[in-house]
Amino acid sequence: MAKKTLALTLAMTLYVVQTTPTTPQERYHEDLTIRPLTDGKVVTAFTFTTLLGGASPRDPRDAESSAQHYTLFPLTLGQILREYSVTELHLSLNAGKWNYNSWGFPDHPSVGTGAELWAWMADGGPLSVDNRWMGLRNALAGLFCASLGSLDDRRTSSPASAFPLSSVPISHDSTPYALRHATLPSEHVCTENLTPFLKLLPCKSRAGLARLLDPQRVFDTDWHGLGVHVRSTEAGIELSLGAQAVFDPVRRNGGKRRDWSFQSLFDRQIDVSCPVASSSTIHLVVPDIRGYNLSPEPVASNDTVNIYSPTSHVPLDITMSWPEEYTFKYPLPPPAPQTPLSVKRTLYGSSQTRGVLFVSFSNNDHSPITVGYLETLPALVTLWMHTMKVDVGGIARDDLMSDMIYHPPLLLANGHHGPSTLQTTLTIPAKSTLRLSVDLSKTFLKYTEHPPDAMRGWDLPPAVLFPVPLLLDGERANASLAGQSIPKRMYTPTLLVDLATPDFSMPYNVIILSCTLMTLIFGSIFNLLTRKWTIVKMVD
Repeated sequence: MAKKTLALTLAMTLYVVQTTPTTPQERYHEDLTIRPLTDGKVVTAFTFTTLLGGASPRDPRDAESSAQHYTLFPLTLGQILREYSVTELHLSLNAGKWNYNSWGFPDHPSVGTGAELWAWMADGGPLSVDNRWMGLRNALAGLFCASLGSLDDRRTSSPASAFPLSSVPISHDSTPYALRHATLPSEHVCTENLTPFLKLLPCKSRAGLARLLDPQRVFDTDWHGLGVHVRSTEAGIELSLGAQAVFDPVRRNGGKRRDWSFQSLFDRQIDVSCPVASSSTIHLVVPDIRGYNLSPEPVASNDTVNIYSPTSHVPLDITMSWPEEYTFKYPLPPPAPQTPLSVKRTLYGSSQTRGVLFVSFSNNDHSPITVGYLETLPALVTLWMHTMKVDVGGIARDDLMSDMIYHPPLLLANGHHGPSTLQTTLTIPAKSTLRLSVDLSKTFLKYTEHPPDAMRGWDLPPAVLFPVPLLLDGERANASLAGQSIPKRMYTPTLLVDLATPDFSMPYNVIILSCTLMTLIFGSIFNLLTRKWTIVKMVD
């Protein structure tokens, strides 16, 4: 009997080994970059990368594709990517305004205020790209507890030049791909978004660098944001989870000192390393101003970066202090801009029917800069392209604009209007400021279409500046002026537009007056109809 049981067990074991699909090789890396700034602030960027080796996105035309098995890759997100055949995905949730002039380029370029979601999906199959896009944003809304379901066709566009496809698996080379992009500037990031974000990590927030992500400290910073980036590469599917924050230790220290440590910034230290991480590294960018002390000593260093490893220092609490600096003084005059291009975007006009969109591009470099400019505006405002003006120093320079594409807001099948898209290429001369202005008109909305806080106004998405090739289609009219391009995308701050708003107090006044009159009239008539009158004799 024992021999039969042993033989049956061995047979079942061999069957399971032979029928179980090969599990893709998975690797997990985590990295933290810390950049102290001259104004006393500290920029921190967490990056958690998981590679699902040998995997590829599901072909939408293949309804019976084999399932994937995950060990380190988050199952909830993997099922969403597989269900909707997503080749590339980028989701960001940010709060605050990123200051490019003082903070430079961020480690993760998606720093637009609010929520931004864009995805590349293979075309074909029984479901269209639009249907899968709707299912994708609803699934992500439930996963991250965000209002991503509001990114409907009224906010969706396809600016492929500004958001190109990074890489395509070899097996999908002949497959057409489609882009869907949408923004929701009024979305706010909070603890409800950070909690499911941390659950996607193999060690959650119990070990590794994620131990430092204390929500009370992260959401108390000048700027903070979360990012989810999925790319399909030749090595497999790569998931990069990012968290960025700009701390102000001077404010936390009462405006006196800029000393900081993990304990003072995050109210925590790294006491446990993540056991499944292939590498865990901390890069501390060396500031230009010397005279500081670091504790503990880094495991490796050079002129620009000090490197720490949580596996070598447990518990790890990095401390940077300036012992000879008794009171921190902000640099006067302010330092030079940290990026070659500075952008200001403003909406002028006191009227509730018309206005002017004004954008100024300042080139801080000694050579021309060629940049792509993208405006995606909801149907709340309409741009009038015949009023567009481009000038440098008060002189009209239409030759500095090329490759302009404009899509007006079109009426959709559901009765709504889609967004308008303006995309062009600008060349800003060296040490000059290019000014672009265009008139716009504001629409009238039905009283049922206004938000609860209608008097506050409507948020307009940020404009996007993106790198472009120096020459498009071989030759361009301003090719002689073309110079360098920006290395990463840049986002302008959001705008607040004031629309014509009805007096919402009148309905309440009418309701209150009507209810008062109805109460008096109904009460009097009800008393007359139901009350019984009798004669009562008084007895002495």
